[in-house]
Amino acid sequence: MKTNNIFGFIQISITLALAMCLRILPLPTDIAALNPDWVLLTLIYWSLSLPERAGIFHAWTFGLLTDALTGRLLGQYALAYALVIFLCLNLHKRLRHFPMLQQGLFIFFCLLLSQLLLFFIKNIQHPGQLHTTFWLPIFTGTLAWPIVYGVLRLVRLPPRFR
Repeated sequence: MKTNNIFGFIQISITLALAMCLRILPLPTDIAALNPDWVLLTLIYWSLSLPERAGIFHAWTFGLLTDALTGRLLGQYALAYALVIFLCLNLHKRLRHFPMLQQGLFIFFCLLLSQLLLFFIKNIQHPGQLHTTFWLPIFTGTLAWPIVYGVLRLVRLPPRFR
């Protein structure tokens, strides 16, 4: 393996590990509902910027880890993440050239798809209703996308290319 490949793998792994830490960060109940899906946002960034290094396998693996960390049904996040990353990989060439506002709209629909899939899987187990807190991580994740994009771009690119 080349040094560049190892360095890229370490970058992706560390940023996803930090995103998982943000995902399970103990927050007060009122603020916890606002916590976006940091892992999915990080996976979306890496699949859009380096699709040859971060793909469906990463999404499935980190989805299983997220399932284990959050105590959800095993495979629930893995399925949602893999589906969203599949869409990102199919559209990554177009999405790279979109302005931030259009990328934000795409991120909104990706987060919405993920949340709806998680809701339907949860609804199969225990029928429930949609609450207003269901929509909050989608909106906060969409608003956090420019920050995630900017920070991960700083991590990915050396200073001379920024």
